[in-house]
Amino acid sequence: MQLQTAQRKRAKIKMALQGPSGSGKTYSALLIAFGLCEDFSKVAVIDTENHSAELYAHLGGFQVLNLSGPFTPEKYIQALDVCQKAGMEVVIIDSVTHEWENLLEYHSSLQGNSFTNWAKVTPRHSGFIKKILQAPFHVISTVRTKQDYVLNEKNGRMIPEKVGLKSVQREGLDYEWTLVFDLDMKNNAIASKDRTGLFFGKPETKVSMDIGKQILEWCQSGSDISANDVSERIGECKSINELLTLYKTFPQFQEVLKRDYEKRKRELIINTPDKRNDLLLVPIVKNGTL
Repeated sequence: MQLQTAQRKRAKIKMALQGPSGSGKTYSALLIAFGLCEDFSKVAVIDTENHSAELYAHLGGFQVLNLSGPFTPEKYIQALDVCQKAGMEVVIIDSVTHEWENLLEYHSSLQGNSFTNWAKVTPRHSGFIKKILQAPFHVISTVRTKQDYVLNEKNGRMIPEKVGLKSVQREGLDYEWTLVFDLDMKNNAIASKDRTGLFFGKPETKVSMDIGKQILEWCQSGSDISANDVSERIGECKSINELLTLYKTFPQFQEVLKRDYEKRKRELIINTPDKRNDLLLVPIVKNGTL
């Protein structure tokens, strides 16, 4: 255990666009995605909105992975794995709201104490969020917000206008993202959470590809990650799947850190009683798996 001088490493943005239905979340996400990579063939949309992303096919040849219910966290995780294997650079999850609604429905179906039953729900949700945060590509999540109407004066008349309120996801989820944009019904965006420092406190604006370019510049402005950085992360892995994700994320260090990966794998297996078997003798890499 030792102190180190803080350094911001190069990163992949993990951000969210939240707003009521009809505020332009999918369209805005596609614009930002193109700004991040300037190649729609490297953009994938995990679509839970009944093929709604394909309404914007005129923008370019982005990839689509259509999900159907039930929208379990595990199904989202599987979709993210498909995108990673396909070499996508930006993945839009449209939307993460369905994941939480599925878990709420699952929780309500459980028998027994409602409070203790959350122990069956939280790990599944946490696994989904961890998968996003550890993904080796940019992730843009769209989040629905609950809707309400306010009366605004227009040309001397009071006109009802739809506004977004609280996001339909687990409370506190916005703390996980690096950047969160709130969209209104006029497709104006304002940053409600911004660790980049690029947009917070600035007036509302229309989402454009330039926003994606600004985010990309920020992501690339950090220092390069080193083998020592990855070695520390290996020791923090809590599961074989997490270790494998890290292994695939940094192929340039696979050979150098092979012993570190093997050591951590054995530690994880030893601490998992039902897997104390011949796996201890399996090398860290065998046909691309742990």
